[in-house]
Amino acid sequence: MGEYSKALEFQEKSLQIRQRILLTTHPDLAESYSSIGVIYNEMGEYSKALEFQEKSLEIRKKALPPTHPDLAESYNNIAVIYHNMKEYSKELTNYQRAVEIGKRSLPSNHPNIQQWENALESAKKNFK
Repeated sequence: MGEYSKALEFQEKSLQIRQRILLTTHPDLAESYSSIGVIYNEMGEYSKALEFQEKSLEIRKKALPPTHPDLAESYNNIAVIYHNMKEYSKELTNYQRAVEIGKRSLPSNHPNIQQWENALESAKKNFK
């Protein structure tokens, strides 16, 4: 179970390498930020997780078309963090964005759409 500190160490090394060789708006850099954010979320360090996921989202907004599925993934990751922080209104908003983008960019039978829709329905219940 969870060798998070080791995973974090490797992801931070990966990020440092990518920062040296890639443009600041390269999607691979966003992936590194996202991966670090996921680890921090799993560690319960939600503020740090959110910081890294938001960096990832900002890069993706600049580098990718507005309906790219990676943007939906970013919104999903941010929603998960807000859920863990019990900020249900922000969770709901981010799941809505993930579903909206997913429906425009992925096949209707794609498993991520179903996952995000289920999470959205759950978020609606939490918000009430």
